[in-house]
Amino acid sequence: MLVVTIIIAAVVSAFAGGMASNQQKAPSGDFECKIANSGSWGSSYFDMKVLAVSEPIPTKDIKITTSWKASDGTTNGTTITGPAPGNGNTHYGTYHYHSPLGFGPNMDWVASGQYKPDQDYGNYTLLAGTVLHNSAAGYSAPPSLGGKASGTGGYGVDPSLRWEYTVDGTYSQNGYMDAMRAMLGWDWEHLRPGDKVNVKMTHIPTGAVIFEKDVVVEG
Repeated sequence: MLVVTIIIAAVVSAFAGGMASNQQKAPSGDFECKIANSGSWGSSYFDMKVLAVSEPIPTKDIKITTSWKASDGTTNGTTITGPAPGNGNTHYGTYHYHSPLGFGPNMDWVASGQYKPDQDYGNYTLLAGTVLHNSAAGYSAPPSLGGKASGTGGYGVDPSLRWEYTVDGTYSQNGYMDAMRAMLGWDWEHLRPGDKVNVKMTHIPTGAVIFEKDVVVEG
C-alpha cells in the first residue's frame, strides 16, 4: 500500500512539474510614457518609448488600457488590442489606421500621411527603440471666419477654439475619430496639465501586467 501511494505521488508530482514547465513566461520591459494636452493639435500627444525588453513582444499580444478622471470630474478611458478590426480605431479623413502607431527598428514606417500597414497596432513588435506615438488631428493654416476655423479643422486649430474640436464632420461626427480619442476615449480634451491618466499594458497570453503608471498630463 505504501509503495502504491509513493508511486502515485511521484506521478502527480511529475505531471504538475510538466504543467509548470509548459506555462508561458511573461516578457518584461522598461517603458517611458508621456501624455500632453496643450489645447491644440500640434502639441497634444500620446507617446511611449520602449527602453528595453526581455525579448521581442508582438503588439498583438499586448492589451493597452487607459483610464482617467479630469479635474472637472469628467471620466473616461479605453482598451486597445490588435490587429485592427475592419478599418482600425482611427479615421482621419480618408486615412484609416490602428492607434497607437509604431515607429522604430525593423519596421516600414512614415512620419505622417498615409501610414504603412507595419505601423498599425497589432502588426508590429516591441523592441528597444520602438516608439508608440499619436497626436491629435488638425490643420492650423485656415483663416478665422467669425471666430470659427474653416478648412480641414481638427483640434484647437484656432485660438478661439483651444481645447475644442471643429465640428466639420471629419473629427466630431459620423463615427470618425482622431488618434487621441482612440487612445484615451471620447472627451479626452477635458484633461488638463496635472491630471493623471492610468496607462496599463497587459500581456494577453499570460495575463501579466508588464507596465502600469499614473501618467501626469503635460501642457
